[in-house]
Amino acid sequence: MKKTKLMGSKKEAIQGWLLIAPALVFMITFTVFPVFRSIYLSLTKYQLGMAAPEFIGLDNYIKLFSSDLFWKIMGNTIFFALITVVPSMAAGLGLALLVNRKGKHIGFIRTAYFYPVVMPMIAIASVWMFIYMAKNGLFDQLLVSFGFEPMNVLSNKKTVLPAMAVMYVWKEAGYMMIFFLSGIQGISGEVFEAAKIDGATGWQTFKKITMPLLAPTFLFVTTVALTNSFKLVDHVVIMTEGAPNNASTLLLYYIYQQGFTNFNYGMSSALTVLMLGILLIVALPRFISEDKKIHYN
Repeated sequence: MKKTKLMGSKKEAIQGWLLIAPALVFMITFTVFPVFRSIYLSLTKYQLGMAAPEFIGLDNYIKLFSSDLFWKIMGNTIFFALITVVPSMAAGLGLALLVNRKGKHIGFIRTAYFYPVVMPMIAIASVWMFIYMAKNGLFDQLLVSFGFEPMNVLSNKKTVLPAMAVMYVWKEAGYMMIFFLSGIQGISGEVFEAAKIDGATGWQTFKKITMPLLAPTFLFVTTVALTNSFKLVDHVVIMTEGAPNNASTLLLYYIYQQGFTNFNYGMSSALTVLMLGILLIVALPRFISEDKKIHYN
């Protein structure tokens, strides 16, 4: 009897491994192997034309940490994250509250708000580049119509990142909306009915009920928004290419420059490893809280 059970459990284990084998092969090939390959290359000098990587230890990291350009780019990346994460989450929450209702055309409205998310970033960047175009662009023409001077925001060190942040928030808000809408609709309607019976105003209901019950959603959305803000490159390539004077260069674009413009694969791998480390730190709170589920009765 025990032997039969043992054989059955082994058979189930084999079947389980066979079922996950395709996904496991895919993950190892396209995720695990590239990560370890990048870690190895980050410890080497490997440029176009070299027959094989030359091991140099931590020299790439030392060069990066002693480079003013690297710290400037890190500052740009962190600043861009700060001015996009909170606004995109706030806009997404506002849109979720707006469309969390029943109506004849509510499906169309939700789709309209979500539409920028499915548009390619290259297409969006191209459209906004024309909006921000110097003098003849929509933004500068709007300023002139109100009696102000044209700003040419993409050529100004102080305005280029905020201008690109506006475009990114516009695109990302619909994505955040989906998560918040799911969180709001996951809250029992009885809770809101009880608050209404108790005479709570709309603001009191939002502050005392909706916001606390959305805590797990906020944690997840914050992690997603932060990681997304570090993984941007398309709009920089299309709109500015890092100009003026690297004022709009972000970390992923710098990796692209090192790898595909300078063909310095060792340095680009070191930058990639640093970026992976940053993303891991950003995502860590989410993994830590994974087993700390919040239940409300």
